[in-house]
Amino acid sequence: MIPDQRDVAAPSAADKFDDEHYPAYTMGRAAEMLGTTQGFLRSLGEAGLIEPQRSSGGHRRFSRYQLRLAARARELVDQGTPVDAACRIISLEDQLHEARAHNQRQTQDDNQR
Repeated sequence: MIPDQRDVAAPSAADKFDDEHYPAYTMGRAAEMLGTTQGFLRSLGEAGLIEPQRSSGGHRRFSRYQLRLAARARELVDQGTPVDAACRIISLEDQLHEARAHNQRQTQDDNQR
């Protein structure tokens, strides 16, 4: 599932370390970690794959979850897949993962009855 903007009431510092959706990384740091350009990250936002949160100063901030999606996009683009197609593939992969997890939970619930 594509990350949603979480409405969490002021998480503690310890919670932020474990929260994969906490926007801890700046645009520059995210690009450096992924070995890509800031423009590539912006293109993923324009394609709708990731929607970074904004700091109070208006700067983009990325979560670990978003960086994993961006890393997968980079992998596909490096293999020759156009950015828009890579974003669609990743969205479909994410939907499939969520559906499988849902089915597994349903099967477990059914087995417990």
